[in-house]
Amino acid sequence: MNNNSEKRLAWAITGSGHYLRESIEIIHTLENVDLFLSKAAAEVLQQYGYKHNVGKVFQDKTASSVPVELFYQGRYHTLIIAPATSNTIAKMVYGISDNLVTNLYAQAGKTRVPSIIFACDTAAELDSEAPRDNVVKVYPRKIDLDNIEKIKTFEATTVVDNMPNLEAQIQARLQALLSAVTPPKD
Repeated sequence: MNNNSEKRLAWAITGSGHYLRESIEIIHTLENVDLFLSKAAAEVLQQYGYKHNVGKVFQDKTASSVPVELFYQGRYHTLIIAPATSNTIAKMVYGISDNLVTNLYAQAGKTRVPSIIFACDTAAELDSEAPRDNVVKVYPRKIDLDNIEKIKTFEATTVVDNMPNLEAQIQARLQALLSAVTPPKD
């Protein structure tokens, strides 16, 4: 696949309930999306009772993260990781790719596919959704906040800290892809 109009969006979910519902809502507004679930994401989706109906769903069930080969085949134009836990961010910052989501990020970078990341721990104090309609106060650690700042400096990586920014970055990326394949009008 060489044409961006034929490529799909890869959306990876990690094991966070923080803005998980809103992420699923955004996914449902998009076309041509494949979903990649970490082991924890599969559990959390069930725990929170959220459903998804998208293209293909890949779960972290292989030691070598077999679905990453789809990036080598040029199937995707963009990788979105939302929500991304502090654990996932830390692994990505230090180059650890030992599960499906961290492997996707590594391979997206190696194949020059841009990534958009909604990181959960972006402020000193947050309200986070917990199972059974509870909201809890969360206080990210200094190392979590430091890792967010580090990953913001990575090439082909955009980090957002709220849902409106996530939606805006996705729309900007899709518009840029559309503009690249649509010839200008005279």
